[in-house]
Amino acid sequence: MKQPFENVVAQHGATVLRVCRVVLGPHDADDAWSETFLSAMRAYPGLPETANVEAWLVTIAHRKAIDVLRAAKRSPLPVDEVPEAPTRRGIPGSGDSDLWAAVKDLPGRQRQAVAYRYVAGLAYAEIAEILGGTADAARRAAADGLKNLRKRYPDAITKGAAS
Repeated sequence: MKQPFENVVAQHGATVLRVCRVVLGPHDADDAWSETFLSAMRAYPGLPETANVEAWLVTIAHRKAIDVLRAAKRSPLPVDEVPEAPTRRGIPGSGDSDLWAAVKDLPGRQRQAVAYRYVAGLAYAEIAEILGGTADAARRAAADGLKNLRKRYPDAITKGAAS
């Protein structure tokens, strides 16, 4: 028997939020997280009991993140004033802004593969289902992402693992 949906949120909510924050940044992540769980709540009754719930939720979050990115491209949001100091609100490992800037600058597919592998802990086959393509392509994207991080930010893996 499937567990109640509120247990699913409690169990996987933090992982989904971290993935949303890595893919989208701190400002859009909360909305994508909310949209993910609203969508998941509607579809949950039809989810097979044998399904990998975490991978299913990350897939939904991926689609919601794409929606947010597309919307952002269509409607830029100018600000009247630039904040004096950058905020660290909701950024994973916020103690090292250089690392997260390096992650943000990765090409989209590499950034997503790194997030889904090293933040959500998904297998390459599950990442391939989310991104499309093969497990080998997902592995390559994650490896290329790490390689780019090492070039741009040599301590990225060591510090990122500690955050």
